[in-house]
Amino acid sequence: MGKIVLLMGKSTTGKDTIYKNLLKNEALGLKKVVLYTTRPMRQGEENGIQYFFSDEAGYQALKNDRKIIEERAYHTNYGEWRYYTVDDGQIDLNTGSYLMINTLEAYMSLCSYFGRDRVVPVMIESDDRIRMERAMHREAKQEHPKYDELCRRYLADESDFSPENIRKAGITRTFSNNGEIGTCLEEVISYIQEECQPGMQF
Repeated sequence: MGKIVLLMGKSTTGKDTIYKNLLKNEALGLKKVVLYTTRPMRQGEENGIQYFFSDEAGYQALKNDRKIIEERAYHTNYGEWRYYTVDDGQIDLNTGSYLMINTLEAYMSLCSYFGRDRVVPVMIESDDRIRMERAMHREAKQEHPKYDELCRRYLADESDFSPENIRKAGITRTFSNNGEIGTCLEEVISYIQEECQPGMQF
């Protein structure tokens, strides 16, 4: 049986870069899972790559068919945005292990759905100042920067990833990404190898 490796952390902790490097690691052999969202597509994104971009009607259809494994809704300054994992055939733990980026709340839902022993939590952390600098730099590249939404996400992360919530989720191991990302990546790879055997072959 395979496992789901779940990357988590506040925004701009470097999860996307770590995710891309883990997917390219042939020794790990992790498969990609594309989540769904109703938020607008950002500049440079492609449907089916970062997310499957849907709308409220598409979400409701999947909900009615009981296809949604976990979901979150965020009340942003631009409306309600949903993010959700769908039972659409992408995940089959009988055929291998998978890599996802998601939230602490989603981690608990995935544990309930697949079993806690099937989900490997990888919590990435960065200092607040470093995160804010990264976020400002990323947002400035957008055709229409949404700095108000950036601030909303930043404050929401403080609540969502509070030490109390991390403790309640039973997560005791975290990975610091304040400096050279290669160091953090090496530690994450080693951890995945330890946690996924014998579920994965290296």
